[in-house]
Amino acid sequence: MHASSAYLGPNNCGVWSLRKSLTLALRAGTALAVAGVALSGCSLGPNFQRPAAPAAGYAETAPQPTVSADVPGGAAQSFKDGSDIVAQWWTLFQSPALNGLIEQALANSPTLKSAEAALRQAHENEKADVSILFPSVDGRFSSTRQKITGFGGGATIPPFSLHTASVDVSYGLDLFGAARRTYEADIAFTERARFQMEAARLSLTSNVVAAAVQQASLRAQIQATETILDLQTQQLGVLRNQLDLGAIAGADVLTQETAVSQTRALLPTLQKALGQNRNLLLALTGRYPSERLDAAFDLTTFALPTELPVSLSSQLVAQRPDIRASEAIAHAAAANVGVRTALMFPQISLSASLGTSNSDISNLFSPGTGIWSLGATLTQPIFHGGELLHKKRAAVAQYEGALEDYRGVVVSAFQNVADVLYALDVDAQAVKAQVDAERSASTSLSIAQNQYQTGATTFLTLLDAQRSYQQARINLVQAQATRYADTAALFAALGGGWWNRAENKDQVAEKN
Repeated sequence: MHASSAYLGPNNCGVWSLRKSLTLALRAGTALAVAGVALSGCSLGPNFQRPAAPAAGYAETAPQPTVSADVPGGAAQSFKDGSDIVAQWWTLFQSPALNGLIEQALANSPTLKSAEAALRQAHENEKADVSILFPSVDGRFSSTRQKITGFGGGATIPPFSLHTASVDVSYGLDLFGAARRTYEADIAFTERARFQMEAARLSLTSNVVAAAVQQASLRAQIQATETILDLQTQQLGVLRNQLDLGAIAGADVLTQETAVSQTRALLPTLQKALGQNRNLLLALTGRYPSERLDAAFDLTTFALPTELPVSLSSQLVAQRPDIRASEAIAHAAAANVGVRTALMFPQISLSASLGTSNSDISNLFSPGTGIWSLGATLTQPIFHGGELLHKKRAAVAQYEGALEDYRGVVVSAFQNVADVLYALDVDAQAVKAQVDAERSASTSLSIAQNQYQTGATTFLTLLDAQRSYQQARINLVQAQATRYADTAALFAALGGGWWNRAENKDQVAEKN
């Protein structure tokens, strides 16, 4: 949808039909509003419609099942086009500790609570601003003391009091839809706040999963490093015994001591990262570093989801919260074009007043004290120095920019999904390759140790085997963790299943 072909004023009169106007009035819940909008005219400006989903995919060919490896996190994964996403997608990792941590985060996260408060604020503002569709009714009472001098130097009327009570009604006829377009923008702003809240929720849950996987990875790396350190320390003991017997030179012992020290030096960095990870998990759940974190994660406690959804392009644009929030911004911008267009046309307001007035407050409602008035005002802009025209053009430019921003968000979303799908395929291959590398390195280390003890190989060969095994163990752990993390990233990239939560199902059905 392109703004420049959709905004031009009178030709779009009637875009917001009387039926739509009555729907808004009934939503407001008052018969007075129904009567008011029944007298209204049409709405100028573009009638916003969700831009069509791009006829595009995520890759030149559909994703194929991945390879498998015989380790935790090494199962083959397959992809199902058009498959739906469960609302609590993180439960597919089958980790009670993870489920509990996410429940805490959803209940306590300040970021999420702030987004929820922003949604309530937008909703209340929408409900307040619906008043622009209603006639305004006010009760008024005034009491004044006056002194009036006769005209032309005539007799002076003695000072007197005047008391007036009245009910005043005013209503601006929304002939060209400025009020209705303003309220339409308010509805769009509420939608934006709603999807910003869903985006915050999705970001929170995916960040908790990523942090939990990272903790499991760090724990596994620490464990692998400590295992390697034990092997190196044992080997150092053997070398020292051989040195005492005069079987080897002291340089070999010094080299092994260096290797042990280098491996031991890796632990503080990993432990620091683990401590920072703990603080991150506490912060994500709305708690302070001084509090206790009961959850502890290990790669073996996660189950890798093996059947993964791949949303259709039409589903993705309807489900990604960031896309829907951007769509709402474009909708509000379209409505603002209508507002600015309508302000260039005549504005008619009606007023009426019914009351009573008396100089004696005790007889304020006596017979013969009634007053009333009826009025109508027509305002036609004639000359405003180009203000109205240029503000309308500015609104059109804002609308066109919002549509381009929307398109950019959609392109980024498709890229995000494509990147994750590609990563999952590569992740599976990486895990399989690292399993083979780790097993080969383990075998090579055992052979090198036996050969060195019998004098069949040099110490440098043994040292190289130790280093290779150490790196292979760490690489395997990192490959496993990356695969879990990228699997979680796919659920997030596809929108996170918010539409399947019980409180959202009715709203989604109503929209459809």
